[in-house]
Amino acid sequence: MPHSLPDLAARWHALTAPLLPEAARREAVFQKLAAAYEVPDRHYHTLHHIENLLTLADAAPLQDAVVVQLAVWFHDVVYQSLRSDNEAKSAEQALAFLQETNLEPARQQRVAFLIERTADHTQPQPPDDADLLWFLDADLSILGAPEPAYWEYARQVRREYRLVPDLLYRPGRRKVLAKMLAAPVLFRTPAMQAALEARARRNLAAEIAAWDRGGL
Repeated sequence: MPHSLPDLAARWHALTAPLLPEAARREAVFQKLAAAYEVPDRHYHTLHHIENLLTLADAAPLQDAVVVQLAVWFHDVVYQSLRSDNEAKSAEQALAFLQETNLEPARQQRVAFLIERTADHTQPQPPDDADLLWFLDADLSILGAPEPAYWEYARQVRREYRLVPDLLYRPGRRKVLAKMLAAPVLFRTPAMQAALEARARRNLAAEIAAWDRGGL
């Protein structure tokens, strides 16, 4: 568990107390979330990732910060590297919890929608949905990190697929990277596009070149 676990617990309770007064139930769900994000075979999709997104959300001009933060908490709660339904399963877990709360049904569905849209960041997105675009950009922000942080991320993702031999991982990862690199834009919010787009494209191209040379 990261040293910031008490801070994350405090954030979780501050977010969910107005939605679910029963503290013991909130704590049980937090423990379940923490356990899911901290299983030993996770290296990038951990509580550290959640903490980073929540920190970004603090400074973001969000229209519905509660919904976005709930989506952050649940968006990778189900993450099995060899499955293709992680986002749908994560959305299901979010809804299962939210149905215990007083959050309006439309906002519950909105949380699930945000999570489900992370399944493919290159798909077309509603251009006027500011919160969705921010959430997707924040989730991808590691791509535009300084080189040392990007390479750490790339190695962490490789470890999450450690059951897949390089012979299979290399072309699969290369395909994912190339698809992102071919997208007209990676980041859809003006601020993150300006701050991260160029460096993200350099990082993606560098990782592709590394795999073409044989590996990270």
